[in-house]
Amino acid sequence: MLHKISLKERLGGTILMCAIVPLAVMGYLLIVFIGFFGKVDRARQGVRAMDHFVNATIFNGYAWESVSSHAWRKRDKRWARFIIWLTDKFQKDHCKRSNKREQDIIDLMIKKRLHEQTIGKNKKKTKETI
Repeated sequence: MLHKISLKERLGGTILMCAIVPLAVMGYLLIVFIGFFGKVDRARQGVRAMDHFVNATIFNGYAWESVSSHAWRKRDKRWARFIIWLTDKFQKDHCKRSNKREQDIIDLMIKKRLHEQTIGKNKKKTKETI
C-alpha cells in the first residue's frame, strides 16, 4: 500500500536531497581519508551515520538504527540471517549486542513518533493546541 505523500513533502524532499547527496559523497570521501590519516573517532562517527543511512534506504529500517540491530530484529528474514552470519565472522553475537544497545533508542523514537511524516502534515488539534 502506498502512503499518500503531499506535493509539498515531495518538493521539499527533492530540494533537500539535491543539497544532501553531494555533501554525502564528500563526507564519504572524507571518512576514507580520515580513516587512513586522521582521528579514528571522527571516521567512526561518519561510518555509523552511513550505516544508519544504508539501513533506512536499502533495508527499509529506521534512520536511528544500524543494519546490525535491524538484522537482529528481523532475524527470521533471509537478508537478516546473512548479515548476522557475516558479522559473526568478525565479532560473535555482533547483531544481538547492537540490538540490545539500540533497542531503547528505537522504542523512544516510535513512542515520540519521530518516524512519521512531518512536512506537509496537517496537525491534529489536541487539548494542548486548543
